[in-house]
Amino acid sequence: MIPAEGPARIALFGVVLAAVLLLAWAGRLLAGALRQPAVIGEVALGMAAGPLVVAVAGPGAARALPLDWLSWCGHAGLVLYLVGVIHELRLAAPLVRGRAVGWTAAGALAVPMLAGSAVAVWALAGDEPGLRGTAPASALVVFLAVSLSVTAVPVLARILSERDLVGTRAGVLSMTVATVTDAVAWLLVALAVSLATGGLGNVAVLTAVTAAALTGAVAVRRALGTAPLLRLPARVPRAAAVLLAVWALAAAAAMRSWGLTEILGAALAALALPLTAPAPADGPARGGGEDPWARPVRLVAGAGRLLVPVFFVVTGFTVFAEPFAVAPWAAIVLVTLLGMAGKVGGAYAGARLGGEPPGMALRLGVLLNTRGLTELVVLQIGHEAGILTPAMFLALAVMALVTTAATGPSYALLQRPRRPRGTAPVPVAQNGGLR
Repeated sequence: MIPAEGPARIALFGVVLAAVLLLAWAGRLLAGALRQPAVIGEVALGMAAGPLVVAVAGPGAARALPLDWLSWCGHAGLVLYLVGVIHELRLAAPLVRGRAVGWTAAGALAVPMLAGSAVAVWALAGDEPGLRGTAPASALVVFLAVSLSVTAVPVLARILSERDLVGTRAGVLSMTVATVTDAVAWLLVALAVSLATGGLGNVAVLTAVTAAALTGAVAVRRALGTAPLLRLPARVPRAAAVLLAVWALAAAAAMRSWGLTEILGAALAALALPLTAPAPADGPARGGGEDPWARPVRLVAGAGRLLVPVFFVVTGFTVFAEPFAVAPWAAIVLVTLLGMAGKVGGAYAGARLGGEPPGMALRLGVLLNTRGLTELVVLQIGHEAGILTPAMFLALAVMALVTTAATGPSYALLQRPRRPRGTAPVPVAQNGGLR
């Protein structure tokens, strides 16, 4: 909860928050000019803001800023944003079927996780405390394995839309596989955080609390699926969005009070929502089977997405405020190469085993290599749990930015039409003739 403070600190918080949102807007403009996803610009400028302010104004500047309030806003934005992501994952669940989906998802998960485990072994075996940290070895191995296996579903959806791939086989397969891999990844993130904070005993608590919470979420979903309450989101979407946001933040706070990750709170809020209107006995499905909570969820996720860039600015102050004695170049290169090779190669191998042709398999690998915002949220959770050191965080953040930035150009290169060998170029019509 935000502590009560004087008017001056409240005013300072408002000014700083406005500056952060303005910085995020500038980052989106910069990314758009470079034909990159918006998250690239938001992250780059957001994380650079902290070190830049400290370098110009000195360490005292960071202490004067209301970073605790900004952190609260970032966490609230994260929870609200994840409600939308998890709701979208549930909507995509019916698409999860078929041999190609199963094999591609297995490859896109297993191979990157092996690569991440290899990075963990390298960090554990080395003599660099800046990379190893003090987290239990089991938590570090699980977390690094997850970190290299994540695909950013929201960024992938945006890339598919921009390139008119939403209804194509590549679009449907990549989005479905990303749904499966991210669902597994979030469970493993919760496991890694539990291992870091309480060991196997806390995993048992996690299991018991999760089972009880899921039972409650199912009961709430059944209640919301009744006819009177089912009409609520369509009639008063803004009020429904406020109730959903309060429920999500309360669930996240409850999970944190148990020493568990707030991801579970966001998941419980999303799982409590009915996806479609039930069909009455004497007529067609109410609302044509459409998602009754679509608009409130969009409002909640949009508010969360607006606040998530605050996460990156706070990260810049808390993680990168002090300069590194030696830049972790070896870790950056290793993590980036293994991250790209593991994801593209694993998805390619899985798709080929699932019966996809080589070209389609390679396109799936390139699309699933998108990390984006989801990866950076995962990394922030790992840093706050004490699993990732600043140096390892930096290496993984660079990998996330590089892989996301490379997705669009790489896919465009694969889609470039190739002329068969031994054929002449096709003449291009110009001004009514041939050139």
